[in-house]
Amino acid sequence: MGLEKIKVLVIDDSAVVRETMSQILNSDPEIEVIGTASDPIFAVNKIQSNRPDVITLDVEMPRMDGLSFLRKVNNLANPIPVVICSSKVEGGSDNALKAMEYGAAELILKPKMGTKVFLQESKIRICDAVKAAYRSKNKRNIAGMQGSFLKEIQPKLTADAILEKGSPRMTLETTEKIVAVGASTGGTEALAVFLKMLPIDAPGMVVVQHMPEHFTKSFAARLDSICSVSVKEAEDNDSIVRGRVLIAPGNKHTLIKRSGARYYVEVKDGPLVSRHRPSVDVLFRSAARYAGKNAIGVILTGMGDDGAKGMKEMKDSGSYNIAQDEATSIVWGMPGEAVKIGAVDKILPLQEIAHSVCNHAKIMQMSFKHLSVR
Repeated sequence: MGLEKIKVLVIDDSAVVRETMSQILNSDPEIEVIGTASDPIFAVNKIQSNRPDVITLDVEMPRMDGLSFLRKVNNLANPIPVVICSSKVEGGSDNALKAMEYGAAELILKPKMGTKVFLQESKIRICDAVKAAYRSKNKRNIAGMQGSFLKEIQPKLTADAILEKGSPRMTLETTEKIVAVGASTGGTEALAVFLKMLPIDAPGMVVVQHMPEHFTKSFAARLDSICSVSVKEAEDNDSIVRGRVLIAPGNKHTLIKRSGARYYVEVKDGPLVSRHRPSVDVLFRSAARYAGKNAIGVILTGMGDDGAKGMKEMKDSGSYNIAQDEATSIVWGMPGEAVKIGAVDKILPLQEIAHSVCNHAKIMQMSFKHLSVR
């Protein structure tokens, strides 16, 4: 049986880049360039006649920009993995964040000058990015590129890999409430809307947004610049306090812990959980374990089911949970799964979630004070 190659379509408005990328990719025995296109409009016909396994895509192109095309590709019933190769995706830039938001499998930053030499010197990086993109999105068992044997897809681990389920800790109800938030596809924009609507004295929050490392710090900084609350990338042992939002760092799991009356975060390494790191399920399980009825859970737009089981554990431990509704979600995967298993108390449009969180936190505080007086 012959070698099964990864079929690639190269889309770039530069003829030099198209030629150089084709030479680089074709030099790898596991990859075959099946076509090139100078812009996404030309690419559509080629995709229809010969569907590629992976697309390499520039951002700045005539007629349709790469990010718009990326978004359309990932809205297909069977999306094609895309590697963005552009000088416009510097780490932390709006383009880079949008590329990850819209589902780019890999990002390669081209220099503004000397692109041909850079591409030639980056041969291994480019070929590895294409292979990683293919493996990350391919639904089938992947033939380790040898065709004759199959490599098993890694098992989908649960939060048990990071924190055993156990029973919720005996947590005294306090006046201070904390909020655990999970989001994925569509989440960067949804979080901006949600967090901008929070008052400066909003309950302390911890957020898991599926995002690679090196992007979460700049994402947090951008949110901090537009919100009344303080927003920062979480660091190990950071306190969860009123008026502060902690964003889980990419490629690390973030857990809520408690010492006396103080809530704080633990940032740690570990395997992928629900195929993600950071994982919403891990965050929510830790909230169930250490915060219980002192917590509010929020699950926003996102593909897949990460967070659904963890939110059910939060509900079982006494927390109040909110899910973004289908109409305002980019993808109603994570919220929909949480609703399906009975983990949600209220389903709301995105624009109403901030008010509901703050209002419920006040009700919880008033209830606590009433019980304390009695």
